[in-house]
Amino acid sequence: MLSLDYNKVNSGRSNMSTAANRITSPTHPEQGPAPAPWLSIAWFAALLIACYAPVLARLVAQWNNDEDMGHGFFVPAIAGWIAWQKRDTLFSGPLKPNYFGLILVIYGAIQLYIGTLGAELFLSRTAFVISVVGSVLFVGGTYALKVLAFPLGLLLLMIPIPAVIYNQITFPLQLFASQVAAFTLDLIGIPVLRDGNVLELASQKLSVVEACSGIRSLLSLTFLSLVYGYFFDSKPWMRWALLAATIPIAIGANAVRVTITGIMSEINPELAHGLAHTASGWIIFMIALLMLLVTHQIIDRLYKVATKRGIPSQ
Repeated sequence: MLSLDYNKVNSGRSNMSTAANRITSPTHPEQGPAPAPWLSIAWFAALLIACYAPVLARLVAQWNNDEDMGHGFFVPAIAGWIAWQKRDTLFSGPLKPNYFGLILVIYGAIQLYIGTLGAELFLSRTAFVISVVGSVLFVGGTYALKVLAFPLGLLLLMIPIPAVIYNQITFPLQLFASQVAAFTLDLIGIPVLRDGNVLELASQKLSVVEACSGIRSLLSLTFLSLVYGYFFDSKPWMRWALLAATIPIAIGANAVRVTITGIMSEINPELAHGLAHTASGWIIFMIALLMLLVTHQIIDRLYKVATKRGIPSQ
């Protein structure tokens, strides 16, 4: 009798436990990741576009008209694509609003106002990037800012360099390209006289203008090196290594282009202008891009060899 009563008691307890679970399970669901704040994201995106519409319109117009900034159309597209790929990582983490981001948005608005009054395009355009960073920080906190750090930093490459800095960079590049070209042409037996950035040949006079300084290749190659390093190598330091490698590659490739232009002008003066000159620029740029890929393979192999031998990688 005692054993039978004991079994009945246990059976009753089991039934009560099952019933309790059935009652409480609908009201206490398992906790998962917080829902994505799509409404907040859409709200801040609409506000930023509305506030910075004149700045963005002039920026897009410069991308279309300035050959140095032809890559600008691809920067926000690729940055947005990278951010979209990170959405699962982003929304599975602890998204907590950080009010310091609101301070950044306000600072961006003040910088926009100052840049508009002073007709300073660089200040106005960087204010947009600052406001985007502030919006991400305000909506998602430091975790969201850390996850989206790379695409947000990539946005800086869509903004043209200020004219003051641009002129300080291009003129030394013009002189370097003309010096290398003059030395090479003289070395292979083509008489040339250099006067600053002007090459005087027997057939004609070539001027290494700003468009031939190599800044165009340098800016485009910088953007491509960062994107390539992100997608094809998981080591963060490799992106910095490839970024540093773009500088000598772009400058050297442009010097080769100026030298080839000098040689072509001696064969036929018309080859130094028009379609032939433009085509040579594209060919040299593709060679520079190939050199960047080869540089990546060399650095990666040296890193693997050093790792196998036990040499510290840092």
